[in-house]
Amino acid sequence: MADRTVETSPQLYARFGGVLYLVIIVLGLFGEVFVRDRLIVSGDAAATAANIRAMESLWRFHIAAEVFLLICAVVLLLILFVLLRPVSRDLALLAVFFNLVSIGLEAAITMHLIETLFPLGSAAYLKAFGSEQLYAMSSLSLKSHSYGFGMSLIFFGCFCVIVGRLIFKSDYLPKAVGILMQITGFCYLANSFTQLLAPSLANQVFLVIMGPAFVGEATLCLWLLLKGVDVEKWEEKVGAV
Repeated sequence: MADRTVETSPQLYARFGGVLYLVIIVLGLFGEVFVRDRLIVSGDAAATAANIRAMESLWRFHIAAEVFLLICAVVLLLILFVLLRPVSRDLALLAVFFNLVSIGLEAAITMHLIETLFPLGSAAYLKAFGSEQLYAMSSLSLKSHSYGFGMSLIFFGCFCVIVGRLIFKSDYLPKAVGILMQITGFCYLANSFTQLLAPSLANQVFLVIMGPAFVGEATLCLWLLLKGVDVEKWEEKVGAV
């Protein structure tokens, strides 16, 4: 009976969810800041190709890390569903559907990171193309990844808004965390729709909204990791369902 209690403890779920969220944030920052921002030279396909060729092992490790991140995201999604379904099962399921679409899209567009390497290889068939053509093909794969990632964030933004609402109504997680997660969702939505509708403004909008988005996700991560949930109030919600 004691083992059963430990296995189903919402506090255990919360802490494990916090660990997974931290892994996701760290791997996401690693890919964005320490790999893509470091190797991709805006407006210079040749320099970008040279960087990726010179650090191909890092690029491949980054791709593997992206896949592992998505595995963690699926498990975290289940944990958040378990923790938040006592508030509203329907809304929690809707959040799950939005995030599954986001995760599926992100998994698919990770292929573009692999495609970036194909034109930079040494296969005989590549001799049919000039160097500039190969660099352009590689850069197009990177551009496709960028837009695909923006598309996945539309669905993730919807997920964050719903999760924020559930947290706000839960009583066993802080309302402030719920508000921050809703702000995070709206920030992602603003960023992605700007990229689609006004790409010339995308970089400026990205710089403005990424700060609040990071704060929202980091706050939820740390709260789950360090504080968890109010078990008594969570059990009251479960009993009321």
